Amino acid sequence: MGNAESNAYRNHLSRFLPEEQSDVDGLFDTLSGASSSAAAKNGKAMKKTVTLEALKAYMREPLPEQMTVRLYNGMRSIDLTGKSSALSDHVAKEQFVIFMSNLLKGNADEKITIIMRMISTTEGPVKGKEIQEFTEDLIKSVVHVLSYRKELKGWTLENTRDSAGGIKALSSQLLSELKLADGTKAVSPQLMEMSFDRSVIEDWVYRVPQISAFLSVVLRQGLHVLHSLPDQTKDIVNLVPGCKGIKGRIVSLFDIPSIIYINSHLPAELQHKWRLLFSSKLHGESFSQLCAHIVNKGPCVVILKDTDGFIFGGFASHSWEVKPQFQGDNRCFLFSVFPSLAVYTYTGYNDHYMYLNHGQQTMPNGLGMGGQHDYFGLWVDSDYGKGHSKAKPRCTTYNSPQLSAKENFTLDALEVWAVGDMPESAETKGKKSILDVDPEAQALLEMTGKSRHSEGLREPIEDEDDDN
Repeated sequence: MGNAESNAYRNHLSRFLPEEQSDVDGLFDTLSGASSSAAAKNGKAMKKTVTLEALKAYMREPLPEQMTVRLYNGMRSIDLTGKSSALSDHVAKEQFVIFMSNLLKGNADEKITIIMRMISTTEGPVKGKEIQEFTEDLIKSVVHVLSYRKELKGWTLENTRDSAGGIKALSSQLLSELKLADGTKAVSPQLMEMSFDRSVIEDWVYRVPQISAFLSVVLRQGLHVLHSLPDQTKDIVNLVPGCKGIKGRIVSLFDIPSIIYINSHLPAELQHKWRLLFSSKLHGESFSQLCAHIVNKGPCVVILKDTDGFIFGGFASHSWEVKPQFQGDNRCFLFSVFPSLAVYTYTGYNDHYMYLNHGQQTMPNGLGMGGQHDYFGLWVDSDYGKGHSKAKPRCTTYNSPQLSAKENFTLDALEVWAVGDMPESAETKGKKSILDVDPEAQALLEMTGKSRHSEGLREPIEDEDDDN
């Protein structure tokens, strides 16, 4: 190994803290030890290296085999000679350390050579289909390894929708950010057969932070390296929010990829925890029950499925209040989960962010987000079970298209998740009776001449919380 090469190696090694260096060294020794044992059996003495077989044996359970092969191709793409020679069948320690350094600590420029070889082992431009296969493998590996390492923080593959569709949907969403050399976005299905050079892929990795975050998770959790040390990047810490309130009771409308994607669009201070407030499967198909469980509980994510199978919803940045005025602020957004995954944010056209009303004769009664009365981007009627998404051509507030299969839809299921820490006031407000948030029920009670505080008529709102 030449002197310049040694300097480059030392520079990469110096990016790691002493305890991180020890972790990386230990992993290489483990992997190369397995390779050396196999070589010794064949009567060969050789410098310590890592082979594909050793890597596969080590990662058989934590990662799908396709991703192990991609990581191996990335490792052996590190050019130690400066001559860009053919890929070797063995990974030297210098290659291993530089690979880890570039993917975990490097910038987009340093990552791109490795990522290009993880996408394709041949040099030069790569096809859209190859990028798609790499992205799907990457997302699949994140879901698999987080589940295997029990790092889903209360979510499980059993209490969420099947992730197969979500993996494809998130991959399509990330690929939609690919820009051509002239700055325009590539359009599917033509994208699959188009060729993309290094500069386009580098720009994509730079602008789509999920790619680097996912690679970091796959390396840390798959190789079980640097996983116990403090993370330097917040996006990995909050990649999956903690989950409370679902344990063994329902299968959520969310899948793991959509949770990761929607959570990444929430304000940073709300990304660490989700808590189930309402589920039509648990609490019944009742608008009064919906209001009772979500009012004054802080920012929320609402998700619903129509009877045609479309899944969509919105993020409410403020506590829901029952009143005939719009509420919220420009952090609110609408989103689609199925058949496509997308987030639609504030346009600046109006301030019709969120609306919740019940029991009034002069104003619409229901829960809405975006657009205007009778033409909401998302609307659930107080006559529970009915709703609409009238956004032709687009919702004025969020620039979202029609989210449901039909403009006027029938509701199949609905969930509301509080995000972030619960407001201090919610602990006392959360114990209010349904009568406190249902003006219609109050009015009916008063018409019968009964006290609002009659014990037999007040129904306390349960405060569900599991120690997941």
